[in-house]
Amino acid sequence: MKFTEGYWLSNERAHALYAAQAYSVERIENGMRVVAPVRRVESRGDTLNLPTITIEFRSAARNVISVRAWHYEAYAQRDPRFEKREEPYETGFSQNEEEAVLTAGDVSVHVNLKNWGYSFWAKGKMLTSCSFHNLGYIRWDKKPAGMLPGADYMREHEYTPYMVNELSLAPGENVYGFGERFTAFVKNGQSLDTWNEDGGTASQVAYKNIPFYMTNRGYGVLVDHTDNVSFEAASEKVEYVGFSVPGEELRYYFFYGPSPKKILEEYTALTGRPPLPPAWSFGLWLSTSFTTDYDEKTVSGFLEGMQERQIPLSVFHFDCFWMKGFHWCDFTWDDIVFPDPDGMLKRYHEKGLKICVWINPYIAQSTPVFQEALEGGFLLMRADGRGVRQTDNWQAGMGIVDFTNPAAWAWYQGKLRRLLEMGVDCFKTDFGERIPIDVRYFDGSDPAAMHNYYTFLYNRCVFELIRQEKGEMEAVVFARSATAGSQQFPVHWGGDCSASYHSMAETLRGGLSFAMSGFSFWSHDIGGFESTASADVYKRWLAFGLLSSHSRLHGSGSYRVPWAFDEEACEVARHFAQLKCRLMPYLYEKAVEAHEAGTPVMRPMVFEFPDDPACAALDMQYMLGDCLLVAPVFCEEGAVWYYLPEGKWIDYFGGTEKQGGRYYRDTYNFFSLPLYVRENTLLAVGTIADRPDYDYAENCELHFYAPVEGKEAVCRIPDMQGNIVRTVRAVSREDKIELHTDDEEEKGGWNGKLVVHRGNGTTGAA
Repeated sequence: MKFTEGYWLSNERAHALYAAQAYSVERIENGMRVVAPVRRVESRGDTLNLPTITIEFRSAARNVISVRAWHYEAYAQRDPRFEKREEPYETGFSQNEEEAVLTAGDVSVHVNLKNWGYSFWAKGKMLTSCSFHNLGYIRWDKKPAGMLPGADYMREHEYTPYMVNELSLAPGENVYGFGERFTAFVKNGQSLDTWNEDGGTASQVAYKNIPFYMTNRGYGVLVDHTDNVSFEAASEKVEYVGFSVPGEELRYYFFYGPSPKKILEEYTALTGRPPLPPAWSFGLWLSTSFTTDYDEKTVSGFLEGMQERQIPLSVFHFDCFWMKGFHWCDFTWDDIVFPDPDGMLKRYHEKGLKICVWINPYIAQSTPVFQEALEGGFLLMRADGRGVRQTDNWQAGMGIVDFTNPAAWAWYQGKLRRLLEMGVDCFKTDFGERIPIDVRYFDGSDPAAMHNYYTFLYNRCVFELIRQEKGEMEAVVFARSATAGSQQFPVHWGGDCSASYHSMAETLRGGLSFAMSGFSFWSHDIGGFESTASADVYKRWLAFGLLSSHSRLHGSGSYRVPWAFDEEACEVARHFAQLKCRLMPYLYEKAVEAHEAGTPVMRPMVFEFPDDPACAALDMQYMLGDCLLVAPVFCEEGAVWYYLPEGKWIDYFGGTEKQGGRYYRDTYNFFSLPLYVRENTLLAVGTIADRPDYDYAENCELHFYAPVEGKEAVCRIPDMQGNIVRTVRAVSREDKIELHTDDEEEKGGWNGKLVVHRGNGTTGAA
């Protein structure tokens, strides 16, 4: 939120009080406390009628410092809090006439005792600072108060309080993150409100707002508020990232990396890491689409068509109209179009398919389920106390489940449990972002602060039920909304994009920002959701979608089966679906890494190459894991500009070598795109191409790309439970490959096939 008009002047509605002096510093448990009056104190009399801002710095973990600043301490926020797992690290403290310093591992915070300000340092380098007019308390729309008896006597409460903090940016410092944002990948110059809304993918409005950012200077910041956090990323003041929250208190965490990978490791250690999704979820998902006409015969026709064309399919998804119109969500199959759902699901399971059905947390009033929820007190109440909060915005008279009520939580899980028992395997947890604030929650939570946090409770409720009923390794949802910590309930998809190259590119930008915000698994609607793509857009999107962590064919008013576009689309779908199945030994190991360290599977170029300035703003290509570079095609003619970082890169399809450190422009048919393998990569490639879930160790071969003399390459091969069952190490010495496995004594080393790719199209067995 902008509180100033230009650099010098405050907005006329903003009555600002800024910390001006470190008047006192006190050592506290695991940290230090600073009392900062809003103007300098030169004598005892200066302490009268003088507000203060108090700041506490504490160690939350090694290289992580928490910051809490407040004006009035007794102000009741009633806001839910993100769940966090702090592991305080032993701190060091020192103080002299110039400064007070708190150290936690490699990071320290320095408070200037001469001229107000504090700064974060690591390894002798200042990372960022807060000083003149950077930490403040804002009384927005403060009304004048009199000191004589009368209606306005001392009416200090008549304003909206805000706390604001600004952290400096160095020249050339770029800002990334804030969730799944479809605006420019580098966020400098943007104003960002972290307020979840159903806004599509073509504006600044986002489904998944995360009050977290990182910069290329080696640090990240999580603003620890579930309410709307308003960020000014080099926008209000171009030298700063500012963030403000309503209320009398501001909390945030400072993470020192220095690499993006290390920053996310620390961030997800605090806010939660994703469980390992089941291997089958990485295969192709096919949907009924949204408003299309379909019944069991239609669905069976889709499945037969995919089987006849040998397009591997793992999951079939029933969208909204598996239930009757005006009945969402009563969790009851429409018996007109699906007269035998139990038998139908059994038949589909016999084909080797998993089943997903669409749900949301909104209950239409024309259902018995609504009456149950009404009588049980399971729905959000109106703020004025006049019954349940209802709306016609989506379903007629719908109410919204109150997940702060344990009884409502259990009731909702009971409805879903019957579907799981019937044969449903997972749920598409749609919506969760259309949550009003003129409501009352069962637990008394502040409605504005619950607006974003609602999705955390909603998806946790569903995810935990699946885990309880199906087991730890079978739990997965397909979620649209998210907040900080929601990475614990994978998978998320990119929302309502359009069927165009423009929307395909904005979708990728959103996914890359999402990855920089602590989320490891992500998908999108192949071909676009709104409208119907031309055949060329659909085929280009197939390549992009099947080289994402998760892949789904879904749309709005038309079917998304490949033959609805042209027969070549079927061949393209088969080609890339089979490719993804073969890449599963590699992809699933990256999923294990995500589970262990919070590292995204799809990675922005700057994430993997933070020291390459050419990668800083790249948002039309990405790394799939740490070894594969993917550049989707965003134009009808198939021409692509792409950048290869320093080193040798091998074209996965053609086998030719290119030298990195420069841009290339090439043209591709529908069966190819820039897919390059990084030098000295030992890549496990499966021999199974018709399903994603198989024994990777027994059904793969090793491919060694552009070996670097004397440098070890390591390949970890997982099983489908996430255990690393084979670790293979390879070194090239004088054009000979030395191969070792960690379990060589037990199993006699690597007995499978090894192919060496030396570039220029040459390959050979070792």
